Amino acid sequence: MAEPRVVLIGGTSNTGKSSVAQVVAERLGFAYRSTDGLARHPGRPWRTPGWEVPVHVAEHYRTLTVEELTASVLDHYDRLWPRIEELIAQHADGQGGLVLEGSALRPARVATLTVPRTAAVWLTAEDTVVRTRVHEAGHYAEATAEERHLMDKFLARSARYQSLMRAEIARLGLDPARVVDAGGGRSVEAVADAVLRITPRTP
Repeated sequence: MAEPRVVLIGGTSNTGKSSVAQVVAERLGFAYRSTDGLARHPGRPWRTPGWEVPVHVAEHYRTLTVEELTASVLDHYDRLWPRIEELIAQHADGQGGLVLEGSALRPARVATLTVPRTAAVWLTAEDTVVRTRVHEAGHYAEATAEERHLMDKFLARSARYQSLMRAEIARLGLDPARVVDAGGGRSVEAVADAVLRITPRTP
């Protein structure tokens, strides 16, 4: 089988998709892209040095239930899919190799692709691993009650998305080898190694 020209790396937030995808892209000599760069949706609701949470982002997490937050992000991914599909087709058809990562790469959508030389994997991690990463990034221990509430809502949405993603993979009968555990103390390089062992096989 021909080796893929497009590698897709999906998964919920804070499973290390961006870091792993950049390592995979560097090793393959491919371009790197994130679906987040195609269109924005309210992202992380915690402060980082030099960046404050926009009012509309805080309001999004404050006012919506977890189910509403999940429905909102899934709707965003559905609207984004035609652009993702076009980007995949362009690179698979000779525009140069591409490693594309993002939560928008839902298994149910990827399974409909008929583009040749495309391989997909999904990163997962236990909810406790994702929680620890978000708490560290958002300095949860020093955060205000309001800031903690927003992080908790983000985490609940992330856990719900991961549960739906795993259910889709099982329902579609996708190869379980394409689900890569990115937790358990594994380094970015170790996860990238696991991805590269899988991707020479086409879906």
